[in-house]
Formats: sequence, C-alpha cells, structure tokens
Amino acid sequence: MAQVTRVPLAEQAADLLLDRIREGEWPLGSKLPGESTLGPQLGVGRSTVREAIRRLAGQGVLSTRQGAGVFVDALDIVEDWGVALRKADINSVIEARIAVEVEAAALAAERRSPVELRAIRHAAAERDSQRTEIDAHVDADIAFHRAVVTASHNPLIVDLFDSFTPRSRQAMIELLRLRGTLGSDVDQHAHTAILEAIADHDGQTASALARTHLLTLKME
Repeated sequence: MAQVTRVPLAEQAADLLLDRIREGEWPLGSKLPGESTLGPQLGVGRSTVREAIRRLAGQGVLSTRQGAGVFVDALDIVEDWGVALRKADINSVIEARIAVEVEAAALAAERRSPVELRAIRHAAAERDSQRTEIDAHVDADIAFHRAVVTASHNPLIVDLFDSFTPRSRQAMIELLRLRGTLGSDVDQHAHTAILEAIADHDGQTASALARTHLLTLKME
C-alpha cells in the first residue's frame, strides 16, 4: 500500500530554483545570488540552499566555480542528452558538436541579422582576450559558438546546443589540460575565419570551416 511521504526541503528548494531558471530569471551563463539571499527567498536555511544547488549541479543545470559562485549551465534538465553526454568521452562530445554546429554555421551565414553579427564579433574579440586561464577561455569559446548557433534562427538547434553545454564545457577543459596548450593564434584565426564567412553570407565556407576546426579538436 502506498504511503504519504514528505518531500525533502532541499528537493522542494531545487524545484523552485529550477522553475525560476525556466522562467528566465537567470539566463544561461548568469550567476545566481548568494546563499544568504536565496535562503530567505525560498524560505529555507543556507544548508538547504547548498543541497538544492548540489542537486541541480548533479543534473547539469548549475555549476559551482571555486571563488566565483554558482552559474547557470543549462536552462532545464534534459534527461536523455544529459545522461548520455555526461558519460561520453571528449571525442563523442566533439562529434555531437559537429552534428549541431556545422549546420548552425551554414544557417547563421544565411540568416544572421546585423545585430547578431555584431554579437558574434564581440564574442570573438572576448574569446581572443581570454588566453591565459582555461575556464575563462572555454567559457568565452562557448559564448562565441552559442552566438553563432543563435544566429541560425533554429530553436531546436539552440536547445540541442544548450542541452549538452555542461558536458561540452567539461570536455573542452579536459582537452586543454591534456594538450597543455591554450589560445593559439591558429585556433583564434580559425574562429575569425568562421566569423568572416558568416559576415559574407557564405554558408558553404562557414560550415566547412566549422567542421575542419572541430575535427582538429579530436583526440588521437
């Protein structure tokens, strides 16, 4: 016989935080308020807030960065993609990125607006400035590629990109640590070339450059 059970406070708090993320209160990549702010808002103590954050981090929605705070890595829990991609190795992540980002680059070249092109240029410049610290470089790289994906004007492609961003971020960090290199001129020029192809409305070149770039990331 089924029995009535009490839902743990941390689970309730996690659900409330997730609802607010889904509603757009904290966009992708944004930083959450501190525990002392969230606690009173949710009606729970700081330890419960911490547990709620741990739950959402385990589901790929949030990430805690030492000394920086808690950030939004995904806008919802994506069960199938999340589980599969957290188990995937670096090459699997790159193959998934190829499947999404190559077509996105072609569509962005065809559909991008002047405002979106400026956003891609800004993201490329920010990426170029982040060449010393791995986490910051990867975050800037993701921002560049998301700007391209956004310019594709395909909401499903955007959703797919966002769904595996947490695993992609970790895979790229692991890749750079293994290779011991960061932000080479060749790598930055590859991104600039993709940008210029999109600016020229050259979808064929943009997609070819995106594929070539991503293939260079695959581990032997």
